[in-house]
Amino acid sequence: MNRKQLQKLGVPPDCVAAATSALGRAANEGTGFGLKGARAKKLVADVLAEPTGFRDDPIWGALAAELLAEAEAPAHKPIDYRTWGEEIDDSAHAQMRQACRVPSAVGAALMPDAHLGYGLPIGGVLACENAVIPYAVGVDIACRMKLSVIDLPVDSLTKRRNLYREALERGTKFGVGVEHTPKQQHDVMDRDWSVTRVTREKKDKAWKQLGTSGSGNHFVEFGVLTLGERDEQLGLDAGEHVALLSHSGSRGAGAAVCQTYSQIAQRLLPKRHAELGRLAWLALDSPEGQDYWAAMNLMGEYAAANHAVIHRLVTKLLGAQVIAGVENHHNFAWKEFHGGREVVVHRKGATPAGAGVLGVIPGSMADPAFVVRGRGVAESFDSASHGAGRRMSRRQARDTYRFSAVRKDLAAQGVEVLAAGSDEVPGVYKDIRSVMAAQQDLVEVVARFDPRVVRMCGDGSRAED
Repeated sequence: MNRKQLQKLGVPPDCVAAATSALGRAANEGTGFGLKGARAKKLVADVLAEPTGFRDDPIWGALAAELLAEAEAPAHKPIDYRTWGEEIDDSAHAQMRQACRVPSAVGAALMPDAHLGYGLPIGGVLACENAVIPYAVGVDIACRMKLSVIDLPVDSLTKRRNLYREALERGTKFGVGVEHTPKQQHDVMDRDWSVTRVTREKKDKAWKQLGTSGSGNHFVEFGVLTLGERDEQLGLDAGEHVALLSHSGSRGAGAAVCQTYSQIAQRLLPKRHAELGRLAWLALDSPEGQDYWAAMNLMGEYAAANHAVIHRLVTKLLGAQVIAGVENHHNFAWKEFHGGREVVVHRKGATPAGAGVLGVIPGSMADPAFVVRGRGVAESFDSASHGAGRRMSRRQARDTYRFSAVRKDLAAQGVEVLAAGSDEVPGVYKDIRSVMAAQQDLVEVVARFDPRVVRMCGDGSRAED
């Protein structure tokens, strides 16, 4: 019997090796004549039902001992977490409390943009020892922000608006399943995509989707970046600059990696932790954990390449050169040292904010984004929010707002929206200024970006992230 069959019978993941060994010994020693199918299942089921009766059995004793030890394992005491910000719904806190029950969890934090997600809430940070949780990374693995400062004058955003509009309309593609024809080029496609079965199978789809954006809150936009003083790390003088900002991730390939390995993790989840559900983990030193880690990191490279292609296409159409930039992942897990030990830090919709680390935190299509520098706060596990955070569901948003009316209001404010949906209008988000105020101790604001020409998915397709 294989691992999957044994676990289906109820053998805990940590006891599968002992069960396999016992079955092998039973067959070799002749006590398991015809040890296949129903006979094998009954023998294992008998041990599972009453392991104390097999404690001294020469063949099944080791399995019985492991089952008894598993049953007697002390209950895990949940860890505590610190919260930044106050406008966070109870459901996000409930998810965070549940995440703190994961046995390997050693630290946690909740960012001010937090709201309900799958498994770990969006805006949740969870540090674990020797374990990675696919749904604490997220469906859109390595969803990413990228800002490029370009060499055109700020007044061109007004005087040459048609050029900016055309660059976004021709240089970007949005929506579930959307592809480029012909396929775009980037050396990420020369990486080893055979590191796992799912990445091998999704390579061609990933190549076709390279340089595209999903639905939901993915966007590409032009705007004005303002610095109050010169920043040496960013390499920009004080004043206003034209910039291109994008938000996208690992597309269909990343979603397939999440789905595949979350299902594996949930299948391996010990019964005594069944309530953790989507917080099911993979031991980092297990074959499954190593495979997920390799796939996740490949998706990180792919997401970065995705943005690189988008910015290459759009700036080429614009006839502009990039003179500075900053980018960062969220929806990812990192091996980092905290408190003197190596841990896996999951940032589900949270921005890395280690000391001196630059990042981008967006608001909404009407509100500013901010280039920030991390302060390296230990209690947040070097993290900050990844945006403003939603204050209502997509269904509520569609029932509340008419996009055409909001679009007119935005135009009057100087923001042109080429395409979007009512589930992404400014009113569905928290006030980014309040969110930034709640995390002043986590990040220093370096620059402010104000949107001027925005493109999102306007085809009504469901959100991917």
